Parts: sequence; C-alpha cells; structure tokens
Amino acid sequence: MNLSEAKSYIAERGIKPLHWIGTQEKRGMLENPRYSLDDPGVMDALFYDAGTLPPVRPQRAVQTSAVFACVRILAETLATLPCHLYKKLDDRDVERADNHPLYGLLHDEPNSYQSSFQFFQASMAQLALWGNFYAEIQRDVMTGQAIGIYPLPAWEVQPELLRTGNNLRKVYHVVGETLEDVDVLHIPALGWNGVSGVSPIALHRASITMSLNAEEFGANFFKNGTRLSGVLQHPGKISAEASARLRESWQQTYAGKANAGKVALLEEGMVFNALSMPLADAQFIEQRKFQVDDIARIFRIPPHMVGSMASSTNNNIAQQSLEFLKYTMQPWIKRWEQEINRKLLPATQRRKYFAKFDVDDLLRGDFASRVAGYASARQWGWMSANDVREKEDMNMIEGGDVYLSPSNMVPADLLDKQEDIINNEPPEPADTTPADWSRK
Repeated sequence: MNLSEAKSYIAERGIKPLHWIGTQEKRGMLENPRYSLDDPGVMDALFYDAGTLPPVRPQRAVQTSAVFACVRILAETLATLPCHLYKKLDDRDVERADNHPLYGLLHDEPNSYQSSFQFFQASMAQLALWGNFYAEIQRDVMTGQAIGIYPLPAWEVQPELLRTGNNLRKVYHVVGETLEDVDVLHIPALGWNGVSGVSPIALHRASITMSLNAEEFGANFFKNGTRLSGVLQHPGKISAEASARLRESWQQTYAGKANAGKVALLEEGMVFNALSMPLADAQFIEQRKFQVDDIARIFRIPPHMVGSMASSTNNNIAQQSLEFLKYTMQPWIKRWEQEINRKLLPATQRRKYFAKFDVDDLLRGDFASRVAGYASARQWGWMSANDVREKEDMNMIEGGDVYLSPSNMVPADLLDKQEDIINNEPPEPADTTPADWSRK
C-alpha cells in the first residue's frame, strides 16, 4: 500500500487524527490534520490490507492476562525505584541534593494529587500501552524552576516538528492548545521518526488479537459448551415445533458448565453424534502458553515473571532477573534520566546536578549472597561497617566509619621503593673487635 492508497484508505475508513479526538473535535479543531504512527488506525492503513484485522485499542488489549501482567511488571518495577537528585562535589565525588527544590518533586510528590510511586506507575503504564508519556511542567514565574509535573493523557497529545527558516521547533498539541517543548516532559518508547514512540499494541495487534480470541473462546466453551455437544439424530421425521421444544429441553438440561458430565437419556430411538473437538485436540492449552511467551517477548519480560515456567529453572531464574534489569529496565531508566536532566534542570545547573534512579533494591539478592558480598567489600577495604549497615537500613555505630586494609596488600609504588632499598643496601660494617693475642 503506497502513501496515496493509505490516505484514501484513511479517508474511507473515517480514521481521525489524534488531535481531533474528544474536546478538540467539539471545539471545531478540524483544520490541518496531523497523523501519527502511534494511532492504531493509521498503523492499520499503512501496514495492513483493508478488511483484515480490526484495530486493538490499549484499553482492550490490557484485558488479556499476559498484556496486563507485562504492563504491571514494568509499571510497578519503575515505581519502586527511588529517583534521587545528586550534586557533583568534584570530578569524582557526589552527594544527594536533598535541599534542591527538584528533589522533592522526583522523590516524594511530583504534583498536588500523586505520590512519586503513583506518578511513575501511571506513566510507565501509558508508555507500555500507548508508546508515549507526556506531562506538563509547571514552573515558578520568577525563577523558572519546575514546581509541578502533571501527567497528560497520551491519547490526547500530538507532537509536531515546526520549521522556522533553518530551525526546527517541537511543539505539543493538546486539548485545543499548543505547548512548547520546554514545558512538556516527553518519554517516548521505540520509534523511528525521532518525534514520538510507537504503541506496541498497534504494532503487534495480530499476536494480541490471537490471545484475546483464545481467552474468549475458552470462556465461551466453558460457558456454553458441554461434553455432549453435537447432533441429535431422530429416526423419524418431527415437526418444527417438536424440534424447537427438543432443542430447548436439551439446552436447559445438558448445556452449560453446571450441567457438564450429566448422563443423557435418549428416547424414541434418538442417537447423539458428538461433533465438538476437545480442547486438547484443538491444542488450546499449547496455544495459550505460546501466546503468553509471545506477548512477554513483545515487552521483553522474562517468561517466568508472567507465570510461564516451561523454560525456567532454579539455576537460570536469577540470571534472567539480572537480564530483566539490564536489558528491559535500564533502557527505560536511561530515557527517564536524560529527559529529567534536559527538561527539569536549568541549563546552568546541568553540569552540577543530575537525576539518577537507585536500582540497588533490584540487585540485593538473598541474604546469604548479600552477606558474602559485604564481607568481601569489608575485607578489601572499599566499604566500612557503617556503609554496610546503611545498605541494610540499620543505624550507624560508633567507630563504624573505619576502612580496613588487608595486611598483605600495600600500594604498588611502595613495593618499588622497598625493592630499591633492598637492592642498594650498603654492605655490613667490618668487624673492628680487637684481636685476642693472649693465645700467642
């Protein structure tokens, strides 16, 4: 499908641009339509033939258990990671900037009605479903410092690049107004136009539709089906009225999950011919398992985290959990940190301050592993007793800030000095004791 065909298809299907939705449509904002690849309708027009699969909206997709599980894991994991603001003391040392006005927004309360957990949880859910998260930044009119971060519905925001001469300017159209780039915190998922992310729901609607259909099929099977589902064969000819009565009586007596397993009594020489295919023969269970793994692959979630244990063992689950942090969460965290530093910190403060998520809790491991790690750190002198106690949320102790040094370890330059002293040591002095002449 080329571009002209796609435009015709969009017009025929009545697909509206994102900024035509809701309030803006009522206000008559119908001029200069702007289409976005994160609109499932436009994705249908550009990448699929007409009349194949209907669009799958995020609100519908999240009703399947695998999608819900993946979105919840991403959202809750990010929300549990505290976001701190740090101040650079020199080229190597940093400290938490607890007194900076931005610290409270990131760590405690981004706006007047959300905690930091609620904010990051909702934002990550929007990212996983719509492929973008937008929030309006409110600033102090005198200093320009950010004083509030208010989420915007991703389905009502449309980013656009505007060209003025040789300069490009990014703006956001939302609810009948246009916001400048500096006033919008925008976290995009994977995308290819450099302006916005693409909804994974729109991209992978075929896989998600299969999962939805499988769940619906299973629900209908156990709701309406019965082991005796099939055809009743009567040896003679019966009237339409008698056929209707027989069908209704059979349905009431033997259909539905409450009647499953009942023994049917057939009269007048009737024969029952079973036609339904058992779920095992239809590979229903296998298909459901595959769809769970397939959706987990879309969101890059280890299968064991969504309840699929077929390929997981006690030996590789720990490794998969580390890979989840490294390959799944780290790219999201990096997106957040860079956008926070770029939009919420003034240009004059970016060399001195930076935001960073604390991932230590995801790396804690079991108690035995932590104790072994702490012991090694204490032995080699790069953690003190109080450093360890702080990691375990314990109070400091007197004398706990002392760093130990292994007795058999010395600086390399000191070893060189000692070797030089040994090699250049003067000879022992001659024995000057007077000779004993008494024996002569």
